[in-house]
Amino acid sequence: MQENRLMLIAEKETFIVRGLKKKLQDSGVNHVFLTWDVNAINKEWEGTAVVALFMDDASRPPEKVLYFLKDKMIESSIQMMLIGEKADIAYVESNIPEEQICRIFYRPVDNAEFISAVNEVIDKVSSGENKKSILVVDDDPGYLNLVREWLKGSYKVSMVNSGLQAIKWLGKNKADLILLDHEMPVTTGPQVLEMLRNDDDTKNIPVIFLTGKGDKESVMKVVSLRPEGYFLKTIEKDELLEKLKEFFILHC
Repeated sequence: MQENRLMLIAEKETFIVRGLKKKLQDSGVNHVFLTWDVNAINKEWEGTAVVALFMDDASRPPEKVLYFLKDKMIESSIQMMLIGEKADIAYVESNIPEEQICRIFYRPVDNAEFISAVNEVIDKVSSGENKKSILVVDDDPGYLNLVREWLKGSYKVSMVNSGLQAIKWLGKNKADLILLDHEMPVTTGPQVLEMLRNDDDTKNIPVIFLTGKGDKESVMKVVSLRPEGYFLKTIEKDELLEKLKEFFILHC
């Protein structure tokens, strides 16, 4: 299994597709070609850095394929390139969120430009630049390191150990999600959430509370603050990763 490769998808292997594959091979680009088969795409997904969807002669992928690709791309924090006529590309754009499409190539394709774009995206994926960014805020350094170890393979993880450090960090950086300890000294999780919601630059960043208390009264207090959710600190690695995957799929 080759890592960080291009997944080229089309209805079938036409003359033009074969030519594109030859250009990729000659340029040393790791790639795999697949037709619009959800099972085959899923089987070969591991190692994919970017998807290139090729549409030839008004051939359009079925909606079920687009929905599958949308979810897989969100889950893996990767993007798609589109190749085709304007009408076909518009069709895909109506089914795939804008932020999941990194480049559009109208036919006939400039092969050199396409190869250059593929290499650029693969380089970004290799460096971790395309991963979703999660800021973890907790006063317990042991728990911070544990969560970082759990998440670092799938996400770009940053850590701070106080609410004020979180506010300072967010002044210079961006996060796709904040995992915020509810019970912190000095500046509590609820106070941090209030500051975030009162600042135009941070008010729309999703926040999920981390809490060590699972009794009904404590949970109701957390939920009443209207975060995007909460996780008990007793959560196991696999469950946390699964819930984060679901979160990003639903909140794309």
